Amino acid sequence: MKIINKAAWNKFKDCDVTPEEVYHDRRRILKQMGFIGAGALLSSQANAGVFDLFSSDEEKAAFARIALPHSKQTEYDHLLYGELTPENKVISHNNFYEFGTSKTDPVQNSQALKVNPWQLVIEGEVDKPLTLDYDDILKMLPLEERIYNFRCVEAWSMVIPWLGFSLASLLKKAGVKSNATHVAFETLYDPDQMPGQRNRYSGGGINYPYVEGLTIAEAMTDLTFMSVGLYGKTLPPQNGAPIRLVVPWKYGFKSIKSIVRIRVTDRQPKSSWNELAPSEYGFYANVNPAVDHPRWSQASERRIAEGGLFSAKRIPTLPFNGYEESVAGLYQGLNLKRNF
Repeated sequence: MKIINKAAWNKFKDCDVTPEEVYHDRRRILKQMGFIGAGALLSSQANAGVFDLFSSDEEKAAFARIALPHSKQTEYDHLLYGELTPENKVISHNNFYEFGTSKTDPVQNSQALKVNPWQLVIEGEVDKPLTLDYDDILKMLPLEERIYNFRCVEAWSMVIPWLGFSLASLLKKAGVKSNATHVAFETLYDPDQMPGQRNRYSGGGINYPYVEGLTIAEAMTDLTFMSVGLYGKTLPPQNGAPIRLVVPWKYGFKSIKSIVRIRVTDRQPKSSWNELAPSEYGFYANVNPAVDHPRWSQASERRIAEGGLFSAKRIPTLPFNGYEESVAGLYQGLNLKRNF
C-alpha cells in the first residue's frame, strides 16, 4: 500500500494536532465553567451534546485497527491556533448517533461493527458504476496524509491527521457524466449493529439511514477527502470505519461516516440534519462565523488541546474554517446567509 504526502493545503505542524488526552476531559471542565445542566435548555435530545464539550470518560477502543505505514509530515505553516488533537480524544468523544446520542456512546457501542466484508457502491450519473470491497477501498488509490482542522456545529474544534484520497480521484474512476450536479452519500443501515437506528428516539430523531450531499463542484475540489484512517491507522468504527467523508470547510455533520453508497445525481439530494431541522442545519453547512446557529453563536470555537481547562482555548472561528482561499470561489454569487 503506497501512501504519499500532499502538503500544499496543509497548514499545520505535527505539534499542532490536538493532543489525545484532552478530548476525554470535557465534561469535568464544562462543569467547572458553570455549565452544569445546560443541556436542559436545549429543545431536543438531538442537540443534547452541544454543551458536552469535555468528557471525563477514559474508554479505550477495543476495535482492531491496521497500521498504515506512511511518511510523517513535519513542515507546515501555522493556519489556526492550537495543537494536534491527541488520538485518544479523537477516538473517544464522537458524534455518531447510529451508536447513541451521548458523546461516549459511539466508542462504547460500536466496537463489534463488522467492517470487513464491506461494500461501497458508486452509481448514478457515471460512465462506469463501481462496487468496491474492503480491500479495494484501502488499496485502489494511493493514500495521502492530510492534516485538517475539524469544526463541529456545536462550536468545538480539533486538528486531525487523516489518511485517504480525494473524492475527485474516486469519482474519476467511475467517470462523472456532464449532466451531474450533485453527489449523494449514504451511511450503512444495520439496526442490529447500530442501536441508534432501532428507533428515531434512540437515534436523536433522525430518519435513518443517514444521508448527506454535496454539489458536484464541492465534490470535485481537491480538499474534499475520503478518509480510511487517522493517526497512521485504519479508522475505528466510532470515527466512521471503514470509509468516511471529510469536508474541512463545512461543519462536521456534513462529513458522513461508514459510507455504503455514493450516487452521482442531477438534483440536490436529501441531507439528514437539514431534513430534521431545516431552520438550524442548512444544506451547505459552510463554517461561517457571521451566521449563528439559532441557539448559539458560531463566532468562536473551543479548540480541544492538551493540558486541561486553560489549554482548551476559545478562539475566533474563521470563514470556511480557514480554507477560504481554496473554496470561497465555489460560492460566488450565492447568498451564504440565506444558503447557510
